[in-house]
Amino acid sequence: MEKPMLKCAIVDDSTLQRLSIVKLIENHPSLDLIAEYNNAIEAKMGLASTEIDLIFLDIEMPILSGFDLLDDLTNKPQIIFVTGKTKYAFKAFDYDAVDYLRKPISKERFLNAVHKAIVNYKMKNEEGFDDEDFIFVKSNLKKRKVFLNELRYIEALGDYVKLVTEHDALVVLSTMKAFENLLPKERFLRIHKSYIVNLDKVEKYNSKVIELDKEQLPLSRNRKAELVEALAATAK
Repeated sequence: MEKPMLKCAIVDDSTLQRLSIVKLIENHPSLDLIAEYNNAIEAKMGLASTEIDLIFLDIEMPILSGFDLLDDLTNKPQIIFVTGKTKYAFKAFDYDAVDYLRKPISKERFLNAVHKAIVNYKMKNEEGFDDEDFIFVKSNLKKRKVFLNELRYIEALGDYVKLVTEHDALVVLSTMKAFENLLPKERFLRIHKSYIVNLDKVEKYNSKVIELDKEQLPLSRNRKAELVEALAATAK
């Protein structure tokens, strides 16, 4: 499946801040920058006739604030607030904000926020997700949705397991056996007593290790034949 391309706009009265966001957007494969506005009045006029999926929005701007702009928009896209102050954080989430980024924006925080927007977009547009494409896990007392096509591998950590995805890692109180039974066997394989791997993520392997995007995981000797057979099945 092709990655979604979210149409983006930036609304910020700081030229330097707009330039930094432009650079981050242009380096992201799932974002398409459609418009830039240096104040909320320009944005209100432009957005009335422009289809946008995601706005990177400053809050403190002359005449109209970012909140004022949202109050005036009939069709509200997803919003990632970008501001230098924390005092607006609670109000921001009254507007169903995807995220709230403090200036200066780090690349890691930007990527995490955009990932949330992409997941929201896929769910809204039903891009290939069904009941078998994700699982819910409890991590840090919160239920988290994990999409199987983004889950790279699972690692045993004593009484816990670590789920490593394309974007982050979650530690869950569970067992490897529980996840072995939970995950679809045609897509995931126990390659070692401490590792379960997503077969779609395997790039190389030999008799001792498998490689996933430059990261190596140990392969048990008695699992190699099973790995070869499973990879052959996924290639059909």
